[in-house]
Amino acid sequence: MFKLQLLRPDHESALLDFELENRAYFSQSISDRGDEFFEEFAERHHDLLAVQEADDGVFYVLVDDDESVVGRFNLYEITEGAAVVGYRVAQRVSGQGVATAALRDLCQIARQDVQLRILRATVSNENVASLRVLKNSGFVAIGPTQIGGREAEVYELALAEL
Repeated sequence: MFKLQLLRPDHESALLDFELENRAYFSQSISDRGDEFFEEFAERHHDLLAVQEADDGVFYVLVDDDESVVGRFNLYEITEGAAVVGYRVAQRVSGQGVATAALRDLCQIARQDVQLRILRATVSNENVASLRVLKNSGFVAIGPTQIGGREAEVYELALAEL
């Protein structure tokens, strides 16, 4: 059973393990974060907690029964009732509906707890799994863009429709 947990200081080690274990998998469909990301992970984790404390973002980890991190689900750039959604799940749980279920839970949290009205996500056209997750969660394409030098699409979800 998987559950979303609000990011906490004690998630740092498990989150770093998740990122390292899935680095090659993630880089198949999105730009690699680079060595610096991992070298400065403790500082970045602290910075995310500060952003969350300031109500400028809400960050979740998806954990398994053994409390290992199997995903990240984030709301960031929160302004005027809208936010950007970002997510990633471990290779070992991909293709099982885990990302779709967790994203739907995040949408409910965004609407009920964070009082957001609109969520947006940008995904590379090559990232077929994420495209499917967004569509299965009710997001609709609103226009083309680029992300990391790749052709991409911006998706949006009106939370009032949930």
